[in-house]
Amino acid sequence: MPPTLEFFAPCPKGLEGLLAEELRGLSAEKIKETRAGVAFAGDLATAYRVCLWSRLASRVLMPLARFPAPTPEALYDGVQQTTWRDHVAPDGTLAVDAACLNSAINHSYYAALKVKDAIVDQLRDRFGVRPSVDTERPDLRVNLFIQRDQATVSIDLSGESLHRRGYRAQAVEAPLKENLAAAILLRADWPAIAREGGALVDLMCGSGTLPIEAALMAADIAPGLQRPSFGFFKWPLHDATTWKQLLDEALDRREAGLKNLPPIHGYDRDARAIRAAKENIVGADLSNLIRVRQRELSACEPEAFEKPGLVIANPPYGERLGEARELPALYAELGSALKRCFPGWRAAVFTGNPELGKELGIRAKKMHVLFNGAIECKLLHFDITEEWFMRERVPITEPSQLGPGAEMFANRLRKDFKHFGRWARRSEIYAYRLYDADLHEYNLAIDVYEGEKRFVHVQEYEAPASVDERLAQKRLNQALAVIPLVLEIPPEQVFFKVRRRQKGRTQYEKLAESGEFHEVREGPCRLWVNFTDYLDTGLFLDHRLTRQMLGEMAKGKKFLNLFGYTGSATVHAALGGARSTATVDMSWTYLDWAERNMELNGLRGKQHEFIQTDVLKWLKEKRPERYDLIFLDPPTFSRSKRMEDTLDIQRDHAELIRDACALLAPGGTLVFSTNLRKFKLDREALTDLRIEDITRRTLPPDFERNPRIHQCFRIARSV
Repeated sequence: MPPTLEFFAPCPKGLEGLLAEELRGLSAEKIKETRAGVAFAGDLATAYRVCLWSRLASRVLMPLARFPAPTPEALYDGVQQTTWRDHVAPDGTLAVDAACLNSAINHSYYAALKVKDAIVDQLRDRFGVRPSVDTERPDLRVNLFIQRDQATVSIDLSGESLHRRGYRAQAVEAPLKENLAAAILLRADWPAIAREGGALVDLMCGSGTLPIEAALMAADIAPGLQRPSFGFFKWPLHDATTWKQLLDEALDRREAGLKNLPPIHGYDRDARAIRAAKENIVGADLSNLIRVRQRELSACEPEAFEKPGLVIANPPYGERLGEARELPALYAELGSALKRCFPGWRAAVFTGNPELGKELGIRAKKMHVLFNGAIECKLLHFDITEEWFMRERVPITEPSQLGPGAEMFANRLRKDFKHFGRWARRSEIYAYRLYDADLHEYNLAIDVYEGEKRFVHVQEYEAPASVDERLAQKRLNQALAVIPLVLEIPPEQVFFKVRRRQKGRTQYEKLAESGEFHEVREGPCRLWVNFTDYLDTGLFLDHRLTRQMLGEMAKGKKFLNLFGYTGSATVHAALGGARSTATVDMSWTYLDWAERNMELNGLRGKQHEFIQTDVLKWLKEKRPERYDLIFLDPPTFSRSKRMEDTLDIQRDHAELIRDACALLAPGGTLVFSTNLRKFKLDREALTDLRIEDITRRTLPPDFERNPRIHQCFRIARSV
């Protein structure tokens, strides 16, 4: 076997970033996140190590072949190109798992059957015997993934899913999967808390999954150490010596780690759950190291620990568990227990109903989205200190209650809302800039999004150092109190961020991970926006007319969207009649968002491509494709750990425009836009191109107060 092999580790939705970080710690190389998991490279020992140590991966797959599979015959022939005697005995057992996505072969069971037939036919023709099918414990488990008619055939080194650690003897209703529990603990920063000697308390431990996973982490115990088998055990190329070395190392680390295990306690009101938890603790070989006992939440008492730690809870949330009408009181009781018994601690509450989180009476410091099966859940993080406790406040009903400055701001906001609200309704515009630092004392940008509800997105332009910080904060508080009053919405429909100058990689960082999206209309398009997770919402409102123009230009044309972001321009082009579209961006997150935007508008099919790559590198490659219409809207500055170069749009725009124009078909058009306020087009470096400044035509009325919001150019090659 070659010294370096390719592998792929699938994982539950939302865990890709965590898994990539974990794989780096396991000496994996060439790590690449996808929407389905993480690809990586290494030797066979690396794959074994991931099987043994990964707390997050579902499986470890080793790809054997990749080939086009537009038909069942092509799939069969492609599978037969692999020498299967190297991977399974002719009289052994076999199972095939298959998934099909956006492909002509769209029935996964039929695809799996075709792969099985190809393997057993090859072995029978050569040896006169054939493997039998065993779906439970096969000698070889094969994985097939077909996407856009491209097949990847892999062997599954893990066997059954890696979340099955081997310790679960009993479960209660709707238990957490072990890798989801591990993700919750990692998001809650439990490993760091444990290293400092902090305790863990699970107030609703159920069958003990969170306490057990917490102990495995804190004691440096490999999660696969208790598993009875892995998929590679009967694989002909299995390296038993390497596997034994890894096991011996894991056993030594376990012995050393158990000496430093901090206190871990679990409680539950259900005696049956506590019995299950105790059996599972025995199965994990952690007897007498995790304390669990039956206790009502109302009986929670402060406990004597040397240091504050992490208190965690996975309360019911009205989905398969409990009655929804009883849950507000339960969450209020949980909040009371946290405040009463764990002052100075950190807390993490995992719930599929974040509205119930408000009943805790503590403001969440941050949140993450995680999926419990198909259920989208929130992991709410808290600091149990009084400054985060919610207090009863006298409601503000009039801006004048906040002072003359707030009243002045309210009057201006009413005037703007009357003017732009009327204009938006008349023009059928559902997302617009309402206020843009119209009063210099209130240095905000306020955008309104109309849908089933009215949402308001507020950004504060960072004040210069010369402005008194306390005065600026006072005005901001006034504004945030006034906005819901004037616009007649509840405060929870107002979302606030600070717009700072972005440096280095910070421009790519998430602000939160709520995963909460709302639909907004723009002309013929329906688009998803997100008000919490990023600095921007996923829809640049100043480009509204630019997108409309692209839609009008796109009929019958091949359209390319470079630095495609969330694909809103692609949606306009596709609905405008483009015969094909390609959206290119480095971020899987944004490409997934773009694909969801397209699907929201019923736009599916092979004619719509989504290409995840470094755009700068992609443009330098020799490409046969030519496009009739290209939209180029790059960031003003970009540096990513996945990019080979940095991008400075003022410095690099001429080269970037030239590279994009090289992809134009005869008679094609490039639309180039930038939001760099001091941008100056280098026309001398682009004398062989026809350039038309269309900035004024692409400036919407709600942005005329700020005419330097963007610059836009229509570019074509000279005849």
